[in-house]
Amino acid sequence: MNDERTIQAIAARDERAIRRVMDQYSRLLWSVAGGVLQGVGTEEDLEECVADVYVFLWMHPEKFDPLRGSLKSYLAMVARSRALNRRRQLTRQDALPLEELSPSQEPTAEAPDQTGPSDEALRHAMNALGEPDREVLVRRYYYDQKPKEIAAVLRLPVKQIQNRLYRAKRFLRDRLTF
Repeated sequence: MNDERTIQAIAARDERAIRRVMDQYSRLLWSVAGGVLQGVGTEEDLEECVADVYVFLWMHPEKFDPLRGSLKSYLAMVARSRALNRRRQLTRQDALPLEELSPSQEPTAEAPDQTGPSDEALRHAMNALGEPDREVLVRRYYYDQKPKEIAAVLRLPVKQIQNRLYRAKRFLRDRLTF
């Protein structure tokens, strides 16, 4: 079965199609995700990444564009992206808990931490951004995806992604300066 027919079958919720994809690409996806998570994640983390790829394909088969590449390369890209996200999540968890900070490092009521905008102000400004600008910004700075990867996922030109990032950062800077 070719890639387009497979995607059509998945879009029609044919479970046999997703099982065929799983059988065909499991080794590849384990290899891609394993390479990214090597030395950081557990086997469960790896398993979760690979499962996330299949869930993403099942939930969003329309995101695959056969003109941009094969299903194999698309799934490998999604696996890499998911594994990078998981790697970042795991390495952030290695940060010191708040209780272990020395008293001089903790913000107090007398001297609150004013190094930047409040979470609420940032959330409000992010919500004011329209789509796909918000998604582009989140993918770039939260998930640490490259503009080229974002362009592939959103099916937009790389230059447009770069322009959207520039304008979104400028918008946030204007909204968050006191």
